[in-house]
Amino acid sequence: HSSPEPSPQAPLAVLSKVELRVSCKHLLDRDTLNKSDPCVLLLMQSQGQWMEVDRSEVIKSNLNPVFAKIFMVDYYFEEVQKLRFEVYDSHGHAGVGTHDDDFLGGMECTVGQIVAQKRVTKPLFLKYGKFAGKSTITVISEEISGNNGYVELAFRAKKLDDKDLFSKSDPFLEIYRIDDDRSEQLVYRTEVVKNNLSPIWEPFKVSLNSLCSCEEKRKLRVAIDFTASNGDPRNSCSLHYINPYQPNEYLKALVAVGEICQDYDSDKKFSALGFGARIPPKYEVSHDFAINFNPDNDECEGIQGVVESYQSCLPKIQLYGPTNVAPIISKVARVAADEERTKEASQYFILLILTDGVVTDMADTREAIVRASYLPMSIIIVGVGNADFTDMQILDGDDGILRSPKGEPVLRDIVQFVPFREFKNASPTALAKCVLAEVPKQVVEYYSYKAFPPRCPRPETPDSNLSSPQ
Repeated sequence: HSSPEPSPQAPLAVLSKVELRVSCKHLLDRDTLNKSDPCVLLLMQSQGQWMEVDRSEVIKSNLNPVFAKIFMVDYYFEEVQKLRFEVYDSHGHAGVGTHDDDFLGGMECTVGQIVAQKRVTKPLFLKYGKFAGKSTITVISEEISGNNGYVELAFRAKKLDDKDLFSKSDPFLEIYRIDDDRSEQLVYRTEVVKNNLSPIWEPFKVSLNSLCSCEEKRKLRVAIDFTASNGDPRNSCSLHYINPYQPNEYLKALVAVGEICQDYDSDKKFSALGFGARIPPKYEVSHDFAINFNPDNDECEGIQGVVESYQSCLPKIQLYGPTNVAPIISKVARVAADEERTKEASQYFILLILTDGVVTDMADTREAIVRASYLPMSIIIVGVGNADFTDMQILDGDDGILRSPKGEPVLRDIVQFVPFREFKNASPTALAKCVLAEVPKQVVEYYSYKAFPPRCPRPETPDSNLSSPQ
């Protein structure tokens, strides 16, 4: 028996994550020949001791630095969390010295103060409470919302101006986002490419929080194009990324489950369908297209054939949306209904759905599953990636009977939902075992129901071709 739920009154630590951005003005000049090379250390107090949490990059020869480094801090609403920012003049490879002559000043505050004010500017102090000239430090905070998505960006430039006298320019790129108050926040600064007027910068990842506070319409200085929720298949962050050395999560799940199912399949031919993409030639959105692009015969030879069709179709389609699953369930249900009309009904269909997202046509999907529960078929849904799959658990029916929007219950539980992330580090057999655990029971239930006169779904259902034969 599971333990009782904690009562809602139980005090819970309110934890959110906060991003901190740091800049300084009028730093002391410690270097005799050129300006200081500042770097910021972030320390946090833990049991009376100051512990270094993280440090920024070093910015060369600059007394008014804006650091690209974003410090990430856990924020507990009901605790006093003391922070200390220390600015040092760095000396190249020796790293950040902690000598007094390298110390450009420090400032203390709490996480709560920064979160409450969103932007804190304070003077920097040297040892013994002495002001460090007019030096100030500014910390800007932003609480992170639930979205943990990120984008991978890659930039190149051509024919830049030559700003150097004796050699070519050494360009780098900065991206700023424009906040509601028209202020600009530095989001990312690339590396410098030396002596190059047509630089190609290294690809980099930024969280959607940092880039645009998860508002895709927010303006940036640098225009960026967002694609569908999976990410562009050409990008290594994409769930559909085809890595030459390692199968992506879709392929891992497909192969793990498919290889076990194929042992029970007499002809080893598998129908493979895609949904939520724009497909050639007209690039119209489709929710049940053959991934081998042969509408007359969507079957692939073996699981290997499915893998090859998947890999070759990806470059030809545009990922789109929404995540509508009902059309595919209904399509397979129609085939299963035709099979049921033959006297033996010896074929049983297993539909494996691999999806990164929460289903958008939930009502239609529930209706389609209730219809399908009368037919010789089972549905396995594998959730790929890190979305919130709470809604998908409902379809599983393990926590209670799944019903159609009108309240009609399923005849038998035919859906098994598994989040792939729980099996990422387990063997493929563990995933397949869990996913297929309920199928034999579902098959037996179907044929035992068939021994009785089948209960017809009521004739007013819109998809009457799915109702059981009289």
